Amino acid sequence: MKKVILDFRVISNNMKELAQEAFNMNFFDILVSKKTFSQFNTIKQVTKYAFDPELKTEVYICENREDLDNIIEEGRSHIPKLGLSMNVNNKGDLEAAIELCNSNTIDIIIIRAKNWKVIPFENLIAETANSETQLIAHVKNISEAELMFKTLESGVDGILFEPKSADDLIEMKKIIRSDYMIELEAAKVIDIQSISESERVCVDTTSLLNIGEGMLVGSTAMGFVLIHAEVFETQFISSRPFRVNAGDVSAYILVPGEDSERIYKTRYLSEIKGGDKVFAIDYMGNARVVTVGRVKIETRPMLRFLLEAGKSSEKIEISCICQNAETISLVDTYGKAKSVVNVNKGDEFLVHIGPGATHFGTIIKERIIEK
Repeated sequence: MKKVILDFRVISNNMKELAQEAFNMNFFDILVSKKTFSQFNTIKQVTKYAFDPELKTEVYICENREDLDNIIEEGRSHIPKLGLSMNVNNKGDLEAAIELCNSNTIDIIIIRAKNWKVIPFENLIAETANSETQLIAHVKNISEAELMFKTLESGVDGILFEPKSADDLIEMKKIIRSDYMIELEAAKVIDIQSISESERVCVDTTSLLNIGEGMLVGSTAMGFVLIHAEVFETQFISSRPFRVNAGDVSAYILVPGEDSERIYKTRYLSEIKGGDKVFAIDYMGNARVVTVGRVKIETRPMLRFLLEAGKSSEKIEISCICQNAETISLVDTYGKAKSVVNVNKGDEFLVHIGPGATHFGTIIKERIIEK
């Protein structure tokens, strides 16, 4: 899990509110000062960081290399964990940071790159991949944090960030929530219906999707069918590895939830637009958040599939509507894509059993009938 160190060195008007929200989000790594130390010292879960050596924190961060070298030379038995905060302004700074990380003499290094960001962090991540020193990026806002976490795919080990509002913490939680599993199971096709025309939705993402990966879409909140991405070349059409031809405008699609208690929520395909976040899910149930680049809605002939899945002793009917074309595929129980034009009754495909009732996409405990 990526580390998020929250900068609470300044007492602000909303500090108590922000601290409580941070704890609700399981953010317990806190950078403190003499002014704020007492606010967090009695909270057992908190790991405290400080630039002040007089404060008894779990991690002491030196603000210059000379102080760090003196501590290492004198011995650091009195310091549980040791780190350094440094600016990277040129190639010499970068090389020094890489050398220090690979020496494994400190536990954590906090890097601030004011003028140029991506290139130095790409080098740091690549050159310190085997280091035991945690690489932390000092960022100004949520956008910088997301960039740092995704640089060279693996990203930095963590970020140092000063939250200004509860929304900052909510957005940060969404970014670092990278380990998602959505349970998939087999469902059997029990009916296929032709629909002469409907408005269908293509979801084009800003990411390259993989073989065996797609999106979960369903006509009701009872369940969702895994629709495969258009990653395959055909005789007449080139692959569109960023696209899922997802279904009709009324269908639900799974998108990231609002908090750690709700992994996902649903939205109508007709609502999705560029800039939105959706889930890409593979045949093993591994899910990742991707960004929508654009959505294309056009009138096309469609097929409606009715599937039956078992949940305990009851049978659940799930349906989805897909464009009637060779390039659209469902995912079978072996993780293989099968074009919808070749699907027959009795075939089995991967689905996710849904919550049943949702209100504006959020799961609720209410009796709602969808059929």
